[in-house]
Amino acid sequence: MFRKIIIFAIFFLSLTVVAQKSEIKLVSWNIQDFGKTKSSEELEQMAELVREYDILAIQEVVAGYGGAQAVAKLSDILNRKGAKWDYLISNPTNSPKYVTERYAFIWKTKHIKIKSRGKLIQALDSLIDREPFLVDFFIGDKKLSLINFHSRPYNKRPEAEIKALTHYISENFTNPTILVGDFNVNEAMSVFDTFKENGYRACISDTKTTLKRACNGYDYLNHPIDNMFYSEDILKTDSGVLDFIRICDNLEMARRLSDHLPVFLRFRLE
Repeated sequence: MFRKIIIFAIFFLSLTVVAQKSEIKLVSWNIQDFGKTKSSEELEQMAELVREYDILAIQEVVAGYGGAQAVAKLSDILNRKGAKWDYLISNPTNSPKYVTERYAFIWKTKHIKIKSRGKLIQALDSLIDREPFLVDFFIGDKKLSLINFHSRPYNKRPEAEIKALTHYISENFTNPTILVGDFNVNEAMSVFDTFKENGYRACISDTKTTLKRACNGYDYLNHPIDNMFYSEDILKTDSGVLDFIRICDNLEMARRLSDHLPVFLRFRLE
């Protein structure tokens, strides 16, 4: 009887380990002006925030000198924290001066692989100021498409870009797909309705993700505009924002990293 209990315990433990390995932890972060202005100390703080995740998607990487170097430095710091990481950086977006930027992904390589270096979606170039960055990741034998996006500011009609992008995704992707980024629009707005009707779900709802310049009492959060939208063949197990501020006294320090909080999604592929 005791031997049967031990065998059952080992079997249950093995199932738990497999389940843990099959769960992916994704975090998306608009890191304001991510380039040479970020110090080594600030990069270290960022690495501590995301080290437990599997994939990091970054928006607002500086297109000129310093952007790619900052991504490489952050990846190197993560590599010294107990896991092997790799990174991809997009080409600069085909955008007007002072609007163009890069996107980046950094990920743990143990269970996550790539077969290409990703691409900016050129089909959307004429419709979107900063055309999104697509990378296909492979977890075991399953392909996961991640699309990284930073829309126009809220006062320059980001809704038109969102409509074009979500239509393109709905028409062209049948495998597990996640759209991540800074949309400058709340996910509750009607511009996302058709996307949701096509099976995509927002990972957070009515959750503020940007930081005020100054704290009003205990209120340091501003707009609910960062999010992730995942296809129906993805099972969400948890999601939220990484609010590392907690008290007003930390706001100034936090804004040196970014004026946005990271958004996270834990999930399994169906």
